[in-house]
Amino acid sequence: VGVSSFGAEEVQEFGLRRTAELLIGRVSRIHWYSLYDLPRAWPATTRHRETEGSAYYRHFYMGLLREDGSPKRALELFATYRSHLGICQWFNFEDHRLDDAVRWLRRLGVKHLRTGISWADSFRPNAEQWFDRQMNGLEEFEVTLTFCFTPEHRGIAPHYASPPLVLGEFAEFCARMTRRYAPQLSAMEAVSS
Repeated sequence: VGVSSFGAEEVQEFGLRRTAELLIGRVSRIHWYSLYDLPRAWPATTRHRETEGSAYYRHFYMGLLREDGSPKRALELFATYRSHLGICQWFNFEDHRLDDAVRWLRRLGVKHLRTGISWADSFRPNAEQWFDRQMNGLEEFEVTLTFCFTPEHRGIAPHYASPPLVLGEFAEFCARMTRRYAPQLSAMEAVSS
């Protein structure tokens, strides 16, 4: 769940408060999207980019922190709900914000974090070193991990949201990452089969 501060920070603050009122106690897990605004130099990962109009630009202002790391109004309000809300924060390959993000998550008392590991990034040089750095940095949090983003050369179409050419390749990537970062889950699956 997330609300952009594109129009006004008060809108994001209202959205956070209303989300908490409506969902706390009714669902088992709530992840607020996100800790950081997207850097304006990065393209938002959407299908249609600028053709989405203002919806595209709202993607850049979803964080509780501005691009420069300064807090927005909703950050203080988030802290009052920290025992009920986690954070969803995506990290780009070799993202310079990782260490600062961990410090902010600790400061806010966040326990649950949703993030992702990109299948497309796994084809970059030093990918596993980055994945290790990311996951080691986040090990103190209860992480809900998403495996995402099809490599252009392995998709039916050359697009990050394309279905894979060979589904088994994506499945193997997911299995490899699960063995690497959640070995206790792999062991439990082996025992239960």
